[in-house]
Amino acid sequence: MKLVLLSGGSGKRLWPMSNDIRSKQFLRVLPSAHSPRPQSMLQRVWHQLNICGLQQDTYVCASKSQAEMIQSQIGNVPLIQEPMRRDTFPAIALSTLYLLDVEGMSAEEPIAICPVDHYVDDHYFCEIQKLGALLTDAAAELALMGVEPTSPTSKFGYIVTGQKAYQQHAGLRVESFVEKPDEPKAVKLIERGALWNCGVFCFRAATILDVLAERGWPMTYAECLKTFATLPKRSFDYEVVERAKSIVVHPYRGEWNDLGTWAALSSHMSSPIVGQGIEHACEGTQIINELGIPVVGMGLKDTIIVATPDGILAADKDVSACLKDVVGDLQNRPMYEEKIWGTYRVLDYQKLADGTEVLTKNIELYPNMNISYHKHMKRSEVWTIIEGDGEVILDSGRALIGPGDVVRVYADQWHAIRTETGLKFIEVQRGSELTEEDIVRKYLTWAELETALSIGAGRV
Repeated sequence: MKLVLLSGGSGKRLWPMSNDIRSKQFLRVLPSAHSPRPQSMLQRVWHQLNICGLQQDTYVCASKSQAEMIQSQIGNVPLIQEPMRRDTFPAIALSTLYLLDVEGMSAEEPIAICPVDHYVDDHYFCEIQKLGALLTDAAAELALMGVEPTSPTSKFGYIVTGQKAYQQHAGLRVESFVEKPDEPKAVKLIERGALWNCGVFCFRAATILDVLAERGWPMTYAECLKTFATLPKRSFDYEVVERAKSIVVHPYRGEWNDLGTWAALSSHMSSPIVGQGIEHACEGTQIINELGIPVVGMGLKDTIIVATPDGILAADKDVSACLKDVVGDLQNRPMYEEKIWGTYRVLDYQKLADGTEVLTKNIELYPNMNISYHKHMKRSEVWTIIEGDGEVILDSGRALIGPGDVVRVYADQWHAIRTETGLKFIEVQRGSELTEEDIVRKYLTWAELETALSIGAGRV
């Protein structure tokens, strides 16, 4: 059985730490048993998959904009890139065709789909391993994972179950679904043995091929990738689950949390403070600070304070559940990003009277990493080296750099930078249009760059 982790989300419920690039699964605030640094949900899940022996059969499906952050956090994992976000059905269809056409998987082999942004016990993924056998033995179209409810909440959908699906497994036949009922109805559903729908699906690849054929949609990975924007922006539940004639569900009895609000996420933090912060006479209060200045909380109760380059939040934890509605109209560009090579934080942005844009970034390049050989057409850059040593290539010239050095990169000039020890520098971009799309890459690795240019080192 193959496992596909869906990495979606745009991140308004956990503003200002999350954004269109850094969704909640990438936030490094959770305790780690194997590292002194806080870990993200993605990192936690990837470690849990290793415990269950599932890493070698797991793929991550994510939008192109999330690719570098995923690789930065968990390494060079098998990645299925969506050209754009189109909801869960297009993502699952693309993933299925990728496994068939690129990985050569049999159409009869089961595929399990699991969201990557849930906080679960280690044995959760061991339970997912049982879905493939349940699907086959029950001769069902779909097998789901259902979580045993802990309260009659209206936050989740419910799976109404019936008789046992197969004598050798803990699976139950699915009778119907109820989407986010009110609390009184949820109480009655739980009394009937209904389970929370946690978004885990298992099916044979052939089932998805039948759906695509029936709708007249692309049936190869190459064609699906090319016409991805034409696929309906609909959920897998709507397009497949609600139309299936035979569905079974495996009950999961263990910890499962969505962690979709600051109140929920902060309850799993091992320390009340992440970053520079001071609490005085506070109760049930957490501070998360990504800025270079201290944040102080005094006399606060059940409060969350989050300070990042994207904004500052100070909220009562219960009220923070409504955050998405409050900040829904904010459309600022992401001010912090993790890349394969390191991180950057936006320090300042200005648009001058003549229309020229000026953007200032604080960049950290990790040891033994490089930024690709590339150029920009609509901007120039000035780098001021703060800490560390490295080397830079400008067109065909090569130079060593260190603290205090200044490098000027002109528009339409090829350039690259690398370090063995780690490097911090301030980058000031200036141009008519400052976007991430204004880039042309030629060489990704330093080795291929050196081979292509065959140049020696000098000094700035």
